[in-house]
Amino acid sequence: MRGPDSQQDDMFSYLSPEKRVPADHPLRQIRALVDQILKEMSPQFSKLYSDIGRPSIAPERLLRALLLQIFYSIRSERLLMEQLDYNLLFRWFVGMSMDEGVWVATVFTKNRDRLLKHSVAQSFFQRVLKLAQNFLSDEHFTVDGTLIEAWASQKSFQRKDGGSGDGENFHGQKRRNETHASKTDPDAKLYRKSQGSEARLSYLGHTLVENRSGLIVGTYLTQADGTAERDAALLMLYDKRKRSRKPISVGADKAYDTRDFVKALREMNITPHVTQNTSHRQSAIDGRTTRHASYLISQAKRYWVEKPFGWMKSVGLLRKVKLRGRDKLWWLFTFTAAAFNLWRIPKLRAAEAG
Repeated sequence: MRGPDSQQDDMFSYLSPEKRVPADHPLRQIRALVDQILKEMSPQFSKLYSDIGRPSIAPERLLRALLLQIFYSIRSERLLMEQLDYNLLFRWFVGMSMDEGVWVATVFTKNRDRLLKHSVAQSFFQRVLKLAQNFLSDEHFTVDGTLIEAWASQKSFQRKDGGSGDGENFHGQKRRNETHASKTDPDAKLYRKSQGSEARLSYLGHTLVENRSGLIVGTYLTQADGTAERDAALLMLYDKRKRSRKPISVGADKAYDTRDFVKALREMNITPHVTQNTSHRQSAIDGRTTRHASYLISQAKRYWVEKPFGWMKSVGLLRKVKLRGRDKLWWLFTFTAAAFNLWRIPKLRAAEAG
């Protein structure tokens, strides 16, 4: 018997969003981790807000919504608000009731900007690492950097002294970071990752990944230049060395095979498992390092560092960011790294249990 195609204008439901989300849904474990972290951060949030005035969007809800935007690759705040309007799964994760009105996209963005402080993202990131402590290696790491395209057009890259032209017709002109700067994002630098590739207005994002589970344990974001990758790596490793006296090894690709970088690592009592670069030059890594089995293990584990970059760019939408300025991008880069770890932790727990 064919069922009737009845139309209904109003919907009455006795089931809450909590009961509608399947018990085995992946977001359930992530929501439990996030709630634990946000509860610990509540005193930190209180310091960012005044005791008087109109109530803002709760920072806990705002950060949960930003996590959804990363997990589901939602390209704008306006589309995120649209999803929150009708998606019961999203409402449940954020903590909204079925009938609660969603926020205006511009209001959401202004409230988000209040939280664009690196201390907030770093605090969230460190608490995620605390929850993943059982899966972390404290001795073996890999470091690398990746190019992040800035939200600025080539036409905005104009002469610092004003000069002639408005930047629209730049073909055939010699443009350098010393003489030119972007009018819309002055922190972005014209940079090419490799020979023969196109030079773009970019930043460099750097991660330190531990070699046991492939989780990110350190982040840094810099302006794009030729030495930024090695400088950022030394800063992240120095911070790691201050926290531990254990022997540490770090793997890296050929770009890190310089005498100054290797010497600095050894002065910090860190074993440099850097890939040898012998193209028309002598490598700074010799047989004293390469003869050990641990060097080969570090080289085999070096692909771990590429997985977070691939996830953060394809899923987390960091291939070309929509925020301007190094400080805001550093916040987003660190928060996206924390989201990657949150996505990985339930999988690691399931593998350990099964």
